[in-house]
Amino acid sequence: MELYIKYNIDMMCKVLLQQQLDKYNIDCRVTEPGYVKFRENIPMETYHKLVKSLSEFGIEIVDNQKSILVQKIKNAIIEMLYADKGVQSLKISTFLSEKLGESYRTLSQVFSEVTFISIENFIILHKIERVKQLLLTENLSLTEISFMMNYSSVAYLSQQFKNITGITPTAFQKIMKQKRYA
Repeated sequence: MELYIKYNIDMMCKVLLQQQLDKYNIDCRVTEPGYVKFRENIPMETYHKLVKSLSEFGIEIVDNQKSILVQKIKNAIIEMLYADKGVQSLKISTFLSEKLGESYRTLSQVFSEVTFISIENFIILHKIERVKQLLLTENLSLTEISFMMNYSSVAYLSQQFKNITGITPTAFQKIMKQKRYA
């Protein structure tokens, strides 16, 4: 027997994080993806246990300023990709600068320095992942997905999809259906 599961990564991470924090009786709030606000300082021993516990789930605590800024950039980009059409149609440089209170040039330099990839390429990779998810979980046409993801045309979406994955969106959908029902 096989199951096909639809899941929300952000929700899973938030719940898992909250469970781990509760496990150590840490008084805090998960305020946004990737950010925890502690109500008081926690003992170093508890902190180290939490770090170890989270690492078992592939979650790491970011503790240097450049890495924190990069994580904020990633969170903002992902928020933008999952937001409604109005937010997605904003210019990414404007959106990030306003959201994070830094010049886009600074954000771009720090991001590239830490991740070895440009913000633009990060966005393309995540847009394609979002398109894959939409192709598999929603009953939307490529035209609807293209519009939803703020592509100028279906052809441009298909070209970018093929450049990243090596196959067209239609071929991807067909392969995944075959795997699901095989």
